[in-house]
Amino acid sequence: MKTDSFVLRHNGPRDKEVLEMIKTIGVSSIDELIDKTIPSDIRLKNNLNLPKAMSEYEYMSHIQMLAGKNKLFKNYIGLGYHPTILPGVIQRNILENPGWYTAYTPYQAEIAQGRLEALLNYQTMISELTGMELANASLLDEGTAASEAMTMLFNTRSKNQLKINAVKFFVSEEVLPQTIDVLKTRSIPFGIELIIGNHQNLEFNDAFFGAILQYPAKNGQVYDYSSFVKKAKELEIRIAVAADLLSLSLLTPPGEWGADVVVGTTQRFGIPMGYGGPHAGYFATKEEYKRTLPGRIIGVTQDKDGNRALRMALQTREQHIKREKATSNICTAQVLLAVMAGMYGVYHGPKGITYIANKIQNLTSTLNQGILKLGLKQLNNVFFDTLIVEVSNASEVREIAENKEINFYYPTKNLVSISINETSNLDDIHDILSILAEVEGKNTVVFDTVVENSIPSNLKRTSTFMTNEVFEKYHSETEMMRYIKKLERKDLSLNHSMISLGSCTMKLNAATEMLPLSWPQWGVMHPFVPIEQAQGYQEVFKGLEAALNEITGFAATSLQPNSGAQGEYAGLMVIKAHHESKGNHHRNICLIPSSAHGTNPASAVMAGMKVIVTKSTDKGNIDVDDLREKAELHKDNLACLMVTYPSTHGVFESTIKEITELIHERGGQVYMDGANMNAQVGLTNPATIGADVCHLNLHKTFAIPHGGGGPGVGPICVAKHLAPFLPSNPIIPTGGATPITAISSAPWGSSLVLLISYSYIKMLGTNGLKEATIYAILNANYIKARLEKHYKILYAGENGFAAHEMIVDFREFKAKGVEVTDVAKRLMDYGYHAPTVSFPVAGTLMIEPTESENKVELDRFCDALISIKSEIDAMADGDINSPLKNAPHTQEMITANDWEYPYSRQQAAFPLPYIKENKFWPSVRRVDDAYGDRNLICSCNPIEDYMEN
Repeated sequence: MKTDSFVLRHNGPRDKEVLEMIKTIGVSSIDELIDKTIPSDIRLKNNLNLPKAMSEYEYMSHIQMLAGKNKLFKNYIGLGYHPTILPGVIQRNILENPGWYTAYTPYQAEIAQGRLEALLNYQTMISELTGMELANASLLDEGTAASEAMTMLFNTRSKNQLKINAVKFFVSEEVLPQTIDVLKTRSIPFGIELIIGNHQNLEFNDAFFGAILQYPAKNGQVYDYSSFVKKAKELEIRIAVAADLLSLSLLTPPGEWGADVVVGTTQRFGIPMGYGGPHAGYFATKEEYKRTLPGRIIGVTQDKDGNRALRMALQTREQHIKREKATSNICTAQVLLAVMAGMYGVYHGPKGITYIANKIQNLTSTLNQGILKLGLKQLNNVFFDTLIVEVSNASEVREIAENKEINFYYPTKNLVSISINETSNLDDIHDILSILAEVEGKNTVVFDTVVENSIPSNLKRTSTFMTNEVFEKYHSETEMMRYIKKLERKDLSLNHSMISLGSCTMKLNAATEMLPLSWPQWGVMHPFVPIEQAQGYQEVFKGLEAALNEITGFAATSLQPNSGAQGEYAGLMVIKAHHESKGNHHRNICLIPSSAHGTNPASAVMAGMKVIVTKSTDKGNIDVDDLREKAELHKDNLACLMVTYPSTHGVFESTIKEITELIHERGGQVYMDGANMNAQVGLTNPATIGADVCHLNLHKTFAIPHGGGGPGVGPICVAKHLAPFLPSNPIIPTGGATPITAISSAPWGSSLVLLISYSYIKMLGTNGLKEATIYAILNANYIKARLEKHYKILYAGENGFAAHEMIVDFREFKAKGVEVTDVAKRLMDYGYHAPTVSFPVAGTLMIEPTESENKVELDRFCDALISIKSEIDAMADGDINSPLKNAPHTQEMITANDWEYPYSRQQAAFPLPYIKENKFWPSVRRVDDAYGDRNLICSCNPIEDYMEN
């Protein structure tokens, strides 16, 4: 056994198990299975051309070498990114803990109460710091959060604004440049006209529907925006504010001076900069917008016994339900980072947060006094952490500063911007002053103590915040460690059992892939440092882009999109730019099969396209005749086809090349959704099937952990003719020769977690990547072979085999009163997270085991579903008191003195022998979603405050 081979550690089935599995499936070999599953005309003729696979030890040496190429300067660049201090208790117990980073999105609330509570803490912290009534459970970054605010305000315009077609949106020139760039991208498809200028001399009229301000402003000035907001409100113009969250512990929160939406990033709350991400963007607003608020909201409800419980509320996954009528295409949040930021708030409490903010402000004030003593002009009269200094020669400041390993931001030839942060101290202030003194030929200034600063009373916060007891109880490391562990124990993650979610690919997140994320050489890197300081990162990007190009068969890659849905949007915007470059501005029709991935229609609408849905056959395949008819009908305006391959139904459709050719013949482009790429790598690829662009879910196929619902990364790979249009960034140029504007805030998106996919590819290599795909298909077909004797498998390929996932149909059991939700909840009693429920077909489970699970685990899972089938068979029609209807069963139920159910406690909690070895107890009974939506509360108030009379 070659124990230094990573593929041996990544793939689950052993050789002996493989022989048993192919026998059960009914094929003579794995090769026969693959030949009968994937159409021969799209099989790759040659193996991938990738570097030789590294062992885990070799990879660790390699990544340490690359880390050494990143130069860790002191960073005072600001622009929305700051050095922070991540408490060790949070790093060790959350960031580095698979109990937290391998959890899935909390759609199954009963086994996700821990991270739901952590996210409720986060929402409470955001709401109270911003002075708003409601916050969601995180967005991707500040730029995309701002664009969601603009879109929400546009979609909720008043009747009068709709009547006169008010489409102007004011953007203060003091908004962060990367945010303005993302706003530009998002505004174009909606026909929103951005008016970028000075808020102090803007004359509003009724052509405006909204405005966005920065607080404190980009250059550091803290403005009193009250008169600006008053003028806007007189014309029904609503205000979004991008605010530095930490500053709001000292400054009057925007909610108190009239903001309608407050957005930003929580990166300052202990999250490493990571060369741009991932960080949790925040979004807070008024309760009147609760039904149009983008992303996920965590709400309080009660379970079947009336006990307090949490769940995702209201419009959760609305883009899947509303499809082309959705107002947002958000699918991934930044849950792991939101949890960490929320825990930073819990650990420090309001007094600690205020202490940190005061420390930063006083150090900034000390620097300001030193600058004045040097005889230099500083432009901000009211500031929090950022000063703008007039100097004789900014380039000379830069040269001296970089020689001393210090980075500032240089907006003009004679201005230097300096942002102080949580890690700064008085010695740092002296270092900064000595640089300025040297440039100006003056003696430096030294302070014995920090100079305290006072914020003007009209801008100073007087209201309390974070008053709930959770922010007061856990300030010692012992108590914090135990609180984090208490929440972790309530959640089922991959470190307990297989999570077989179709389309979501919950595979092994290897420890070796994760370890470098904690290293300061990767974490303590500002996204806007000079490229030469980040050569380790640049080598990772080049290597990852080259590998993804090879895997997809395409010519170029953009790593910027920081979620799968962002990747969809980016791919469509690149297609749009390509058509427009040829003068084809009229091409706006997007054909989408009814079987497509759920976010596809929403992404197409966001890209300004009109969605035309095409039919599926009874076997779940694309109806080629219907597609051809609609492509012909719309050929003059056809922009693209969006296709998921293999299909969302888990089938390699044999007509795929015919489909892509008929689109190209009519002038359209083919976008392939990469959600199911785990069934393609090394065996076929998007270029071979005839696609022009695809996005890849790195948090699926390429092993970035789901983190309870994020981070995700969704890079796009494109054919040569689309490469010129890949997105750029206003600070650090990226992308093609004629790029579209930014898709997300940072030049390379969530750079830190790109290390994971880079390592995954490096350690698996050509053969390992191919073998992982083969084993994913093997595992899925093994489960299919075992379950099809007991359940109806909805779709299969022409030879009767599934791809890497399959759909199991439970609709026939409705006659007995059994819903698929009952099966999902009953699986919890067997120690399993339910597969994907009712998507893409209502009343079904979509199962994807991945390559990481061995036969023993697959058999346990199959045994559980087969046992549930026997429980269904034993039920009388309409039985409302069966194990399925009462599932999940909590420890409190099982240990109660009274037992009033017609089945035994053993059947309830231990229906199969394996369960007693590793029992997972759901912490609440089945939650009542309807009750929670009628009594919506999304912060840490006690539920007694919201009980119906």
